[in-house]
Amino acid sequence: MIRVLLAEDQHIIREALAALLGLEKDIEVVATADSGAAAVDAARVYRPDIAVLDIDMPGTMDGLEAAAVVREKVPDCRVLMLTAYGKPGHLRRALGARVDGFVLKTAPPEDLVAAIRKVAVGERVLDASLAVTAWDLADNPLTPREAEVLRLVAQGAEATEIAAQVHLTAGTVRNYLTAIVTKLNARNRTDAVRIATEAGWI
Repeated sequence: MIRVLLAEDQHIIREALAALLGLEKDIEVVATADSGAAAVDAARVYRPDIAVLDIDMPGTMDGLEAAAVVREKVPDCRVLMLTAYGKPGHLRRALGARVDGFVLKTAPPEDLVAAIRKVAVGERVLDASLAVTAWDLADNPLTPREAEVLRLVAQGAEATEIAAQVHLTAGTVRNYLTAIVTKLNARNRTDAVRIATEAGWI
């Protein structure tokens, strides 16, 4: 029996996927979660064989960040990422987090089931078209701190709010934002958020 943790922030999709997987004789959904942090907590409690994590989840920890923590805290748990968006940047981050598979939500249900079975026996599963695209994608030019600052901008925070959250001066945050806009060849902060989001860098 393959014991699965399923993390997806949209309730209907989470329940539908849990029901779908529950129809398989060799798969058991032992826990579900609606955020990255909740997924990490559930993984530590239930010790699943595979964590199926949605990339785009709310809160301070997205699916890829949760994947890295799960791999660290529950090393026997394999990780399969699930996303609605085929962003090559997400694939690169997923590989960096040492995940075992990457499946698009637009794939047929049987593809997810097959991916879980493959990952369970040690295989890696990657969307072929996305993998090819990733080779041609430029590396993320943002430092981890710049990405953090830009994520907060994307959430609507102003420089002074960002400064308080990341323990920097407002002037330093503005310097980061200037560097970000320059690196991404963006017109302004909003354009920088768009570029980085589309590339999967934030």
